[in-house]
Amino acid sequence: MPPKKRTPERGPQRELGPRNTRPGQRGGASRVPSATEAAPRARFTNRAAILVVVFAILVISYASSMRAYLTQRSHINALNAQIAQAETNIKALQREKNRWRDPAYVEQQARSRLGWVLPGETAYQVLDQNGNPLTGGNELTDPTTIDPKKPEAWWNKVQQSLDAADHPEKLVKPTPATVITPPSTKQ
Repeated sequence: MPPKKRTPERGPQRELGPRNTRPGQRGGASRVPSATEAAPRARFTNRAAILVVVFAILVISYASSMRAYLTQRSHINALNAQIAQAETNIKALQREKNRWRDPAYVEQQARSRLGWVLPGETAYQVLDQNGNPLTGGNELTDPTTIDPKKPEAWWNKVQQSLDAADHPEKLVKPTPATVITPPSTKQ
């Protein structure tokens, strides 16, 4: 007897209904679940819950890291601004130091700040009405505090000239002296 051909084992064969009907009507059964069919699976499974928890943990850890990064970034920017300001101050102080190396500048500062004079010079001190020394101010007055003089119109000057020509002032004759005093002769 010839050996039987083995066919791969397949699962339970489905009964197929007529092929010319709609998919919901195949097999003639309605779509009401029976007790033998499994209930539909829930959309939110344990795997999805774990995935949501892991995602939330990652978001929280990245958010705190981002906050720390932004804080450090702003601190670095503030420190860079301080460094730039310090470098500017260093340059200004270096220029001041170089000025003090000049003997003419030192002499000028001694004269203005301390009131020193060179031998043979005479120093004068200007005092105010209270006897306090006046110091030279380095500031100009504010031009808005001074009332500007409004220029007089030219036609007013012409009118005043015409009025003066029309009405000249009368000369006052001097009164004669009643007593004549001789000049004194001192020897």
